[in-house]
Amino acid sequence: MFHRFVAMGDSFTEGVGDDLPGGQVRGWADLVALGLAAASAHPVSYANLAVRGRLLGPIVAEQLESALALGPDLLSICGGGNDVMRPRVEIPYVVDLMRKVVDRAEAQGVHVLVLSGGNPSHHLPLGNLMRRRGDQLADAARAAFDRPGVTLVDNWADSELEHKRFWSVDKLHLNALGHTRVATNVLAELGVPVPVEWLDAPAAADEQVQSTTAYYREFVLPWIGRRLTGRSSGDGRPPKRPTLEPVDVG
Repeated sequence: MFHRFVAMGDSFTEGVGDDLPGGQVRGWADLVALGLAAASAHPVSYANLAVRGRLLGPIVAEQLESALALGPDLLSICGGGNDVMRPRVEIPYVVDLMRKVVDRAEAQGVHVLVLSGGNPSHHLPLGNLMRRRGDQLADAARAAFDRPGVTLVDNWADSELEHKRFWSVDKLHLNALGHTRVATNVLAELGVPVPVEWLDAPAAADEQVQSTTAYYREFVLPWIGRRLTGRSSGDGRPPKRPTLEPVDVG
């Protein structure tokens, strides 16, 4: 059983789409921490260094050493989703960065949780391109991280997770139900019992269907604008939970 869990990543790990009152987000990593704590007879601590909008290079450069300095026994890494949405991406480069995380963590005796994100390509503009790149990245990760000391959670291969009921209105981020499914996948791979109340979670309410024009105006055009000006949705945001703190299971 793991007692010091540190998560690295981008919006997926930060929990964007699983909104809480007051503008905060929850997400799969928070839920995994709760699941670990609920199954443990000992206190569990959790930190989350994720920042939305980050490419994998900055995730590794900004978060890896800080994460290891916290002394985790479980470290999660998920990244590359923002990379595959750029005009050009080198899949071997992305996998090599993830391998750097795994190698550094293993050298410190830390078990590594490597995740792929869910597949949103059925709902997105240019979805076919994203699906091809996502398939390539998932295949490369399966080959690279089938090794001792690593637990690979292949959410990309979870066909159920592709259904629109798991996705938020922006079509790119999981909603609360989607994050719960990812957390369930993680705990199952770790051999940790899944809280029974998660299995009975109600389906998310249907989002109001937007016109194509409204969708592009609210989500696509701002994304393009950030790309053209070199900005990120995470600019100026601190890590979500930068220090290890005890998990309160209520």
